[in-house]
Amino acid sequence: MKRSLRILGGMLAPAMLLAMATVARCAEEGGSSAEQPAGTFFKWIHFVILAVVLVYVAREYGRPYFRRTADIISAAIAKAAAAKGEAERRLREAAVKIASLEEEVAEFRAQAQKEAAAELERLRTMTRIDAERISLAAKAEIEAAEHAARVELKALAARLAVDRAESLVSEQMTPAVQEAMINHFVQSLQGRPN
Repeated sequence: MKRSLRILGGMLAPAMLLAMATVARCAEEGGSSAEQPAGTFFKWIHFVILAVVLVYVAREYGRPYFRRTADIISAAIAKAAAAKGEAERRLREAAVKIASLEEEVAEFRAQAQKEAAAELERLRTMTRIDAERISLAAKAEIEAAEHAARVELKALAARLAVDRAESLVSEQMTPAVQEAMINHFVQSLQGRPN
């Protein structure tokens, strides 16, 4: 309350000075104050009173309102500036990521090509090794089959030879030949030591 009285007193002094200045001016213009219309003087006093009341109301109620509004606006500006800074930071990060993304894609492509070439070479090597193994296995199988065929052929030849020999022996073996063979065998046994 003391503050508002002090403010009102501070505004009343300039209003009084303005009113006196107005009276003095009116006196200079017209010569005597009686000749001036009293309405003009009261209009000016009315104006000064209204001006003082308006200034008082503006200071008393307008200042907190405008200060509160200014605080809200500056808080919103600060918040917007922070959001703008964050958005700019994110934009810079995104630009850096995009720039590095192209490099990473190029690196991935190069690495994928190297890996594909290495895999292709590995597959070729494995195919060559498998072909060699198959070839060796086939050779071994052929050799085994050939060996088995030779053994079978030898067995067949031996059987045929035995059969032929048996047939020849049975054709040429007569009882006289048998007796001569037995005699020869017995004589060969007599000459040996026991």
